[in-house]
Amino acid sequence: MIHMAKTMLQQHFKLKDLGDLKFFLGLELSKSQEGIYLCQRHYALAILEDSGMLACKPSAIPMEANLKLHAESGTKLQDPSIYRRLIGRLLYLTISRPDICYAVHKLSQFVSNPHTDHMNAATLLLRYLKHTAGQGILFKANSDTRLHAYVDADWGTCSDSRRSTTGFCVFLGNSLVSWKAKRQTTVSKSSAEAEYQALASVASEIIWLKNLLTDFQVSTTHAAVYCDNKAAIHIASNPIFHERTKHLEIDLHFVREQVTRGVLKLFHVRKFHQLADVFTKALPRNAFLSILSKMGIDNIFLPS
Repeated sequence: MIHMAKTMLQQHFKLKDLGDLKFFLGLELSKSQEGIYLCQRHYALAILEDSGMLACKPSAIPMEANLKLHAESGTKLQDPSIYRRLIGRLLYLTISRPDICYAVHKLSQFVSNPHTDHMNAATLLLRYLKHTAGQGILFKANSDTRLHAYVDADWGTCSDSRRSTTGFCVFLGNSLVSWKAKRQTTVSKSSAEAEYQALASVASEIIWLKNLLTDFQVSTTHAAVYCDNKAAIHIASNPIFHERTKHLEIDLHFVREQVTRGVLKLFHVRKFHQLADVFTKALPRNAFLSILSKMGIDNIFLPS
């Protein structure tokens, strides 16, 4: 397909073929028999150099487990622009680094008024980058075209607003292609409500991906969605509305419609197997590394 596109363009324009893509806008690509490896190693090292952290002590985790940050944590920074610039660069790094997605999401909530505790947490994240500068995603060559996703919500975790955190990851076959950590826009009255809002978010993402695959003339079947909240799954599968879910009506209609049409199939997954956990909270080292290995996140620059 790539060769056909090049041939067609060469018929109309003067082109210079530079060969296989290896570097683009800070993204580094490497091909092998296993597949295509995507990372931002040079960009991560540039962040460390600009922050004066190239010689720092490495950390095995990006954020302390169960760390609680709020708007007034510590004392106010004298120069908040340093923190803001750092978070902006880290946000771009999440393009290929789902392992830091939650930590960057959490720290980005304080860019308007950063304090010392926020900067200390960002420093730990930089130490993690020192340990994992070459980490990235492997898009496997033997992957099929079936979509499946894991979705989770951490109920009421924002100390300042009590809003919940949505987290999900979507796979095309056994390759991770989409992920998100985001604070929900409204306060949920229960964990089931928070999980249902997360279901609506991942449903929208799956529909977008299915439409994208259709444009590439790739056919897909239903997408399996794994959720660890039985109440949220029951609400999505039950055609009867209840007073307690009336305020969720738009999300209810949307998710149920996708389930009824066969676009989505919902399955319960035990908490231990919930890969989306890494996008809703800071995990202990062993749990964190276990999820990363299951998601196909690797570092080809480490000695074998």
